[in-house]
Amino acid sequence: MSKLSSIVGSSREINELRALIQIVGPSDSTALILGDSGTGKELVANALHGCSQRAGAPFIPVNCGAIPRELLESELFGHRKGSFTGAISDRKGRFELANGGTLFLDEIGELPLSAQARLLRVLQDGEVRSVGSIETRKVSVRLIASTHRNLQALVNEGDFRDDLYYRLNVMKFSLPPLRERGDDITI
Repeated sequence: MSKLSSIVGSSREINELRALIQIVGPSDSTALILGDSGTGKELVANALHGCSQRAGAPFIPVNCGAIPRELLESELFGHRKGSFTGAISDRKGRFELANGGTLFLDEIGELPLSAQARLLRVLQDGEVRSVGSIETRKVSVRLIASTHRNLQALVNEGDFRDDLYYRLNVMKFSLPPLRERGDDITI
């Protein structure tokens, strides 16, 4: 439970957040963490992992907005040698690296539609297929995603798959910014 101590504050909202993490953490439920930049979304994801049965396994964070779109699928799902220019050897993706543990997809709203379709497939089947491969491999990964964007608006605009949104939105955490938690500001 030491990961909970990294969530600083004594306001009602923060105490409720810690309590919810303790309830949801032990489950394998997919979680969606919403909040402005700087609200501690990765801290919450790490705390959920730390409270889970997967705590001894890897916690792999991936910032979907920081990886070039053309490399994102290779980063998430891996690739086979020769599958594209520069693929000089086989490489495991983040899903395989997180096998048995938790994969945290930060800024999931930045994920291109093609990668969203593959992600949905992994969530449904528990299998990954590397870029350039025809073989699939089973993975056991708890997925936690976060974003500062309004995913429902992205769904309405056609920029985010509605079936993926509902798959991710099993347990939702909305993190209030510090400006709305006056009790947590000390002078």
